Amino acid sequence: VQLQASGGGSVQAGGSLRLSCVVSGRTSSAYHMAWFRQSLGKEREFVAAITSDGGLTSYAAAVKGRFTIARDNAKYTVWLQMNNLKPDDTAVYFCAAGRSSRLNFAPSYDYWGQGTQVTVSS
Repeated sequence: VQLQASGGGSVQAGGSLRLSCVVSGRTSSAYHMAWFRQSLGKEREFVAAITSDGGLTSYAAAVKGRFTIARDNAKYTVWLQMNNLKPDDTAVYFCAAGRSSRLNFAPSYDYWGQGTQVTVSS
């Protein structure tokens, strides 16, 4: 399984971005998917996750109500819609795929994309 993330960029506070993660391989629908982020000097942190069938989502408290995770298994793609962005959202965002039910736990994920930079200016 290979993951390719894209969609990052630079926006002003209050703006929006949509990240995409394309999953290679016909078994992509068998994996739970998540987004994590890491900013300079900080540990990687959970952002959002969605189960393999799309029936359940989970969000970090810091992004709940502003970010939305979705997937289309027919297109092997997972998205993260980010609205009302804040400077604290500045980070490299990574998509990940795994089979564990611990959706917000980074070691649960077996495969990681290369990351895409999101920069939010005040």
